[in-house]
Amino acid sequence: MSQKIHLLLRKDSIMPHVYYNSWISDYKKPFGAVQLNEKVTFQVDVHESHRSEVQFMIRKENGSHEEKAYLMKDIGDNRFSYSYAPHEGKGLYFYYFAVKWKDDNGEEVSAFWGASPVKGEGKLYHEQHEVIPYQLTCFEKEEKTPDWYQEAVFYQIFPDRFYNGNPDGQVNAPKRNSFLYGDTRDTPLYVRGPKGEILRWDFYGGNLEGIRQKIPYLKDLGINAIYLNPVFQAASNHRYDTADYMKIDPMLGDEKLFKEIIEDLHAEDIHVILDGVFSHVGRNSIYFNYDGTYGEGKGACRNQESPYYPWFTFTDYPDKYASWWGIDDLPEVDKFNKDFQDYIYQDDSSVIDKWSKLGVDGWRLDVADELPDEFIAGIRHKLDQYPEKVLIGEVWEDASNKISYDERRQYILGNHLHGVMNYPFRNTVLDLLQLEKTPKELCQRLTQLHENYPKDVLFNNLNNIGTHDTKRIYTFLGEDKERLKLALSFLLIAPGIPCIYYGDEAGVTGEQDPDNRKFFPWEDIDQDIFKHCQRWITERKQNSTLKYGDFVLFHTDDILGMLRFTDAEYTIYMINPHDEEKTCYASDLHFLREVPLTEEAIKGILKDVTIDGKSDFFVTGKI
Repeated sequence: MSQKIHLLLRKDSIMPHVYYNSWISDYKKPFGAVQLNEKVTFQVDVHESHRSEVQFMIRKENGSHEEKAYLMKDIGDNRFSYSYAPHEGKGLYFYYFAVKWKDDNGEEVSAFWGASPVKGEGKLYHEQHEVIPYQLTCFEKEEKTPDWYQEAVFYQIFPDRFYNGNPDGQVNAPKRNSFLYGDTRDTPLYVRGPKGEILRWDFYGGNLEGIRQKIPYLKDLGINAIYLNPVFQAASNHRYDTADYMKIDPMLGDEKLFKEIIEDLHAEDIHVILDGVFSHVGRNSIYFNYDGTYGEGKGACRNQESPYYPWFTFTDYPDKYASWWGIDDLPEVDKFNKDFQDYIYQDDSSVIDKWSKLGVDGWRLDVADELPDEFIAGIRHKLDQYPEKVLIGEVWEDASNKISYDERRQYILGNHLHGVMNYPFRNTVLDLLQLEKTPKELCQRLTQLHENYPKDVLFNNLNNIGTHDTKRIYTFLGEDKERLKLALSFLLIAPGIPCIYYGDEAGVTGEQDPDNRKFFPWEDIDQDIFKHCQRWITERKQNSTLKYGDFVLFHTDDILGMLRFTDAEYTIYMINPHDEEKTCYASDLHFLREVPLTEEAIKGILKDVTIDGKSDFFVTGKI
């Protein structure tokens, strides 16, 4: 054992000094993802007097070639360079560096520089099979979105829980086998059976007319875009169990009212995107018709001659069938079925066509991981036939390298999604404000996303700190109002498109579903939180760096900071998540990438800044 340890120590002692950092332009240029055939220059420092060569190693995932080695050019000052253009198509390329040199006995020795778990700076490896390679994302085309989207501040509305616009407060078209709350202040409650199944869906009666009547509220807050949870006919209150894609749920209103409201919102410069739930339908839908609502001989479950029968996969007709996550209420649809594709996006009278012609401005695709890439591409192709539409997907992880159903997904590499819901951003905010991770770790996490995503996609991402699928942010933060304010501020400062979940600006609390879907407290809005949110929305809309600027993250041991900048202006934002005040000395700042400000300028701007506990610092100026 002692001899083995001695040999390992000797091996370490002869390792050369190597350095590479994919986040610094001196070593990789341009930063981040690149377009197909765009040249990338890689440079690595190697300090070893007996070196023989340095190789750039790269392979295209699922490419036609094995890993290839390219000899890097010695350009002096212990630096080696190689320029490479990804040419095997869009997708992920993986690279690292191999260093060869002669030891004291004249024998050739190798070492390898690859990525660390957080990428960026990387590390030296003894053995090639241990190397974690760097990811180089190669995309097909830029994903430019309409001006209205780039300038948007979204508001997510869960329609049943927002407002009832009927003068008498009565609920439109109550559903059978459901119950209505006696008061909008009641806490949401599921009525479940012995197997946990929901026996009665609960409704408050929020409707489209209610949204129209609250347009002044949305305008006052500063909202200029709405993301609507499903509005199509369904049995449940959340309406992810679509009964008919071609009809507005009668509890919400009708198609005529929907068209009028879209027009009213547009007249106030408020755009609208809908929730597209195309992975599955409702069991009691016109397509499946489990309960016979649509007639005894109608639907896949009651008639094998139904035109909808091929949409579904039965294992024991009619009782056993493929369903989403095993939930019987949600029969899964075969997205490769040509008739289903025609119905959703291919035909001129498709679902996408119908609602696009009525004026909706885009779609958020529910569970995008469940939709094949070709299905998403088909929806995008259809949407591109209409002006100024956007397509966003629900993805909970890093969408650049997501594997779903054993396939590496292509949905942010061009001609698919414009962007995704940025749940990694939400996780970062929570980890920061709960002191779960250090500012350094979180800066690295966000910079890694910045590196992996095509720039347009990253800036198109729909950022959130809460949705209908998560615990309320206020509850998550222990109903600490100051921490909630910081979360809202960071949401509105960060690159990407901010989306506020209805009620977060009013101080709504709530655990997981159904508690996170309370009725909006119109008589009890927390004005302090509202005004804070309103102030930062105004700042974002007036500050071009927050809408269009690039960004660099920085930190001290206690503070997380973000620099947003354009060619002419900058904004610096810093968060102190601790209870105690912290003084931030310019000499303690660690920037993860180059910045457009000189060291002297930064010292002048951030001269011994003290930030109160659970507070932030904000400054903007000219470059």
